[in-house]
Amino acid sequence: MNTVMITGCSSGFGRATAAHFLDQGWSVVATMRTPRENVLPASDRLRLLPLDVTEQDSIADAVAAAGAIDALVNNAGIGWMGPLEGTPEETIRDIFETNTFGTMEMVRAVVPQMRERGAGTIVNVSSSTTLKPLPLLPVYTASKAAVNAFTECLALELKPFGIRTRLVLPGQAPGTSFGTNAQSRMAEAGGIAEPYRPLAARIFAAHAEAATSEVTEPGDVVAAIWRAVTEPDCPLRLPAGADAVALAG
Repeated sequence: MNTVMITGCSSGFGRATAAHFLDQGWSVVATMRTPRENVLPASDRLRLLPLDVTEQDSIADAVAAAGAIDALVNNAGIGWMGPLEGTPEETIRDIFETNTFGTMEMVRAVVPQMRERGAGTIVNVSSSTTLKPLPLLPVYTASKAAVNAFTECLALELKPFGIRTRLVLPGQAPGTSFGTNAQSRMAEAGGIAEPYRPLAARIFAAHAEAATSEVTEPGDVVAAIWRAVTEPDCPLRLPAGADAVALAG
């Protein structure tokens, strides 16, 4: 039985992806900072493990407990929308620690076992914001653009060992908690600085309008991740959601 390890399964894309792999008969190692048993349906093929991707000991413990991993899905991430000038240094570092360095450390932890077996798939969840520059997203986009470049290099570096590496780029997904969490973090940091408020008002209005049109649903991201894991010849970059596909086109 194949085993997939997925980070960030407490909600959103991670939880939906874990549920799908369970439905398809996979063994699932669903990780989150604080596991809750009611997050996913009970199954003898499901293991819930605590994992903080910013802590190396936590990563080592989770990977050791997971055992043989056929596919790793790096989904854990934090969002942020705000001008660089008003973004605290601590916030910038937190975003990169989770979105960028956390992804890198997870890959470093699982590559040795995949290389020894001569097989494995690594899927890094990035963002469609890397496909089109947008204001108020310089820090978040930079953290995900680094993941893109990292993944593209890994695809070449790990191919000789039988390890496949893929990118999934979701679009705007108003139905998840991602945006809500980002707004909460922004409010805690003092909100949008006054000089940028007219720009922010226009951006937020555009986002609200987009939320009533074609956007990304969790199922779109799940389908892209499933394809990345199960289709050996799929493209390296997989946009997920109608808006992401339009940007990639």
